Amino acid sequence: ALVPVLSLSVDFVCDSQAQDPPVATNGQPFPWDRMRLPTTVRPLHYDLTIHPNLTTLDFTGVVRISLDVQEDAGAVVLHAKQMRVSGAVLLAPEGVRPLRVLEYPRFHQLALLPDSVLTKGRRYEVQLEFAANLSDSFHGFYKGSYRTSGGEVRVIASTQFEATFARGAFPCFDEPAFKANFTIRIIREPRHIAISNMPKVKTVELPGGLLEDHFDTTVKMSTYLVAYIVSDFLSVSKTTKHGVKISVYAVPEKINQTAYALDAAVKLLDFYDDFFDIPYPLPKQDLAAIPDFQSGAMENWGLTTYRETGLLFDPNRSSASDKLGITKVIAHELAHQWFGNLVTMEWWNDLWLNEGFAKFMEFISLDITYPELHVDDFFLGKCFEAMEVDSLSSSHPVSTPVENPTQIQEMFDDVSYDKGACILNMLRDFLTPEAFEIGIIRYLKRYSYQNTVNSHLWESLTDKWYSDDELDVKAIMDTWTLQEGFPLVTVEVKGREVRLSQERFLRTDNPSLTDGFLWQIPLTYMTSASNTVHRFLLKTKTDVLYLPEDVDWVKFNVNMSGYYMVHYAGEGWNSIIKLLQYNHTAITGNDRASLIQNVFQLVSVGKVRLDTALELSLYLSKETEIMAVTQGFGELVPLYKLMEKRDMTVLENQMKGYIVDLFRDLIDRQEWSDSGSVSERVLRSYLLLFACVRKYPPCVAKATRLFNQWKDSDGTMSLPVDITMAVFVIGARSPEGWDFLFEKYRTSMQMSVKSRIKSAMTITHLQDKLKWMMEQSLHGEVMKTHDLPDVIVSVGRNPHGYKLAWDFLRANWHTLIKKFDLGSSSVSHMVLGVTNQYSTREMLQEVRSFFDSLTEEAGSKMRCIQQTYETIEDNIRWTDTNLPLLQSWLNKRQKKAPHEDL
Repeated sequence: ALVPVLSLSVDFVCDSQAQDPPVATNGQPFPWDRMRLPTTVRPLHYDLTIHPNLTTLDFTGVVRISLDVQEDAGAVVLHAKQMRVSGAVLLAPEGVRPLRVLEYPRFHQLALLPDSVLTKGRRYEVQLEFAANLSDSFHGFYKGSYRTSGGEVRVIASTQFEATFARGAFPCFDEPAFKANFTIRIIREPRHIAISNMPKVKTVELPGGLLEDHFDTTVKMSTYLVAYIVSDFLSVSKTTKHGVKISVYAVPEKINQTAYALDAAVKLLDFYDDFFDIPYPLPKQDLAAIPDFQSGAMENWGLTTYRETGLLFDPNRSSASDKLGITKVIAHELAHQWFGNLVTMEWWNDLWLNEGFAKFMEFISLDITYPELHVDDFFLGKCFEAMEVDSLSSSHPVSTPVENPTQIQEMFDDVSYDKGACILNMLRDFLTPEAFEIGIIRYLKRYSYQNTVNSHLWESLTDKWYSDDELDVKAIMDTWTLQEGFPLVTVEVKGREVRLSQERFLRTDNPSLTDGFLWQIPLTYMTSASNTVHRFLLKTKTDVLYLPEDVDWVKFNVNMSGYYMVHYAGEGWNSIIKLLQYNHTAITGNDRASLIQNVFQLVSVGKVRLDTALELSLYLSKETEIMAVTQGFGELVPLYKLMEKRDMTVLENQMKGYIVDLFRDLIDRQEWSDSGSVSERVLRSYLLLFACVRKYPPCVAKATRLFNQWKDSDGTMSLPVDITMAVFVIGARSPEGWDFLFEKYRTSMQMSVKSRIKSAMTITHLQDKLKWMMEQSLHGEVMKTHDLPDVIVSVGRNPHGYKLAWDFLRANWHTLIKKFDLGSSSVSHMVLGVTNQYSTREMLQEVRSFFDSLTEEAGSKMRCIQQTYETIEDNIRWTDTNLPLLQSWLNKRQKKAPHEDL
C-alpha cells in the first residue's frame, strides 16, 4: 500500500469546528479550524494529469490550479484525502516559489503556505504532485473488475465523486460552490481506453510505450461532477438532432445490450434541449455501464455512469419493468445536466434542488417522450414511500443544515428525492403546468453556471407581472421545505358545510411532537355532485367551506396530487366505503390508491378503527388498476409480514388467505404471456409472483411445470419474461432447482435475467443457501458486492432468513460501513430493511443493544438507526392495539364465507 490508511475516525467528525486549535500531522498549528473551506481563495481552472496503474492498483498525478485571490491570504486551504502530496510549488508573477504543506486529516484538509502573503486581485497557480491507492470501495477513483465468459478477470478504474470524494482522487476545493474549468489528461496502456467529461482532443505517445490522452477543457462546474474511466470498454454512438454525439460504453461482451439505452438517451437529450430552451452545452454525452457501482447512476457532466442493470437491455430477455426502470434512470441523469450541473445548489442542505427536480423530471419527460410507458401509473408510489419516513419524528426538512460527510451522504434519501418530486408536482398542479414551466426555465437561464438556494427557485416561480397578494409561492413552499413531516387534513361534512382542520401526521405516542406545525395546503376536492376539481388554499389550523348543494360524498386531494393525507370524520369513511363498493370507477385509480393508503395509515395513528380499513379493502376484489392494486398489497402484506416474525401461524395464515381470496379473480385472469401495456405487464409479474410465493395451487402447478421444462432444456427454452420470477421462485424451493438457477446466474451475461434469478434465489426457505448467498456477495467473486444490500434485505424479509440477515448485518457491520460508507442509502437500506418488520419488545431491545454499542465512528449517530427504533416502536403499538381486532374481523368473515377458505 502506498499510504498508511488514516485512522477510521477521519470521516465521522460531527463538529463543524475543531475543538482546540487544530494541529497538522507534523505537530505544527494548522491555519484553519472549520470543516467548510475559506472563501478568500477560489479556484478558476485545474490542469489535471492522472496516471492509474491497473496492475499495482494505485495512481499518481499532478494538478495545477489557477487561483483567484479575493482577499490577501497567508495560506491556501483545500481538500485532499488519504493521499501523499509532494513537490508543492507556487507559480507567482515573480516566479516559482516553494510551498510548505500541512495536512489536517480530520477535515480532509491541506494548507499550502507560501513564504509571503498572496495579494488580493493577483493571479497565482499552485502545483502539487500526489499519489494514492485506487479505492476498494465504490467512491473516489476506485477499482472495478468483471469476468469474461472465458473466466478471465479484467480490471477497470472509474470515478464516483458525489458527494465528497473528489478529494480522494486529486487535491481540490471539494465543495459544490467552487466551480471551475478542468483540463484533464490521462496516462494509460495501449490495451485500455480513457474517457472523461469532454471529448478527447489528441493522444501523445510517451516513452515506455504509454499513451497520454488529452481531453478538451470543461465548462465551469463543481468538483463532484468530474469523471474519468480507464477500461477496455467498447461503445456505440449516434448523434442527436441538435448535433450532440451520444455514446454508450459497456464491457465488450455486453455491448449488444446497449441499443435501447442509446436510442432513449438521444430522444431524451433532444427533449430536454427543447423543453428547457437551453442548448446542452457540451459536444458529447457518454453513458457508461460500470460493473461495480454502488448507487443507481451518477450525472457526471458529459459522462453519466450507471449500474449495468440500469443501462443494459435485451429486447428478448428484459421485462416491462426493466424497460421502465432503465428509461427512468436515463431521464433522471440527463435532467441533471440542467438541474444540478448547469445550476447547482450552493451547499448540500439544498440537495433536493438537484434530486427532487431530477426525480420529478423523470415523470414529466417520459410522459411526453414515452407515453406507452404510462409513468403516471407509478408516480404516486414515490409519494407513499416518502410519507413512510416523513411520518416519523426522526424525519428531516427537505432543506436541512448538514456539515460533515456522513450527514451529507444521509441527504441522499427518500425525502430529498421523492418528497422533493411530490411537492414540486403539487406546486405544478397548483400554479398550472404552463406557469410552472415558464418559472423553471427562468430559473435555469438566470442561474446558469452558478449556485442557488431554495429562495432563488421560489422567486423564479413567482410571476412578478401578475403577482397578487394571494399567491406568495415562497410563503407556501417554505412550509413544505423548511419543516419536516406533512399535514393530515381532517374533513367533516355537515350538510353543505365542510369543516377543515390540519395537524402534523406523526406515528408516535407523544402527541406534543405535533404541536406548532402549520402548512399552506393547496387543497383540491371533488364531490358526488360534480366532476369539477375545486381548489382552496388552507392557510390556517381550521377553516370552513360551503358546498352549493348536498352531496353523498366528497374526495379531497384529487388524484393525490398534494403531499398530504385526508381523514374523513363523522360518516365520511362510510360514505367512501359505499362509493367503492357500488361504483368505484366514479373516481380515478390514483384516487382509489390514495384512499387505501390514507385509511390504513390512519389506523396506525388511531384515527380510524382497523375494521373500517378492512371493510374498505373488500372492494379490491373488483380492482384492476395497477396503482390501487399494488397499494392494496402494500397495506395488507405488511400485516402478515409482522406476524411471520412472531409465533402466530394461525392468524398469519388467515391473513394470507384473505389477501389471496381478495385478488383471486384478478390472479386467475392473468395470461402467462408477455401481452398488454407496460402497466398490465408489470402488474402481471407482481400478481403471479405473489400467488406463487403464497403457494396458490393453480399458480404453483403451472410454475412447477414450466420450471421443469425450462430446466430440462438446460435453460434454453424461452419463457415469457413477465412470468420468469414466478417460475424461478418455485424452482428455487428445492436444492437441485436452486443449484440449477445459480449455475445459470453464474454463466449469464444478460443483466436483467441475472437480477431476476438472484431475487428468486433469496426467496427460498433453504437457510444454508441464504447464508451462502450473503457470504458470497460480501466476498464479491461470483456475486457482485454492490448487490449485497439488496440480498441482505431480501433475506431479511424472508420468514426463513430474517434471523440470518440480522446476524450477518451485526457480524459484518464494520466491513459493510467501510465498503458502502456511513450515511449512504445502501447502509440505511440494510439497517431498515432487516429490522423494520420487528414488532416485539424483545427484538427492539436486541436491536437497541447492538446499535447503542457502536461508537460514533461506527455510525451510532446515523438517522436510519433512529428510524429503525421508531418503526419498531410503531409496530409494537400497532400489534398491541390491532391484532385482536384483526383476529375477530377475519373470524367473522370466515363464518360468512367458509367455502372460500384456502
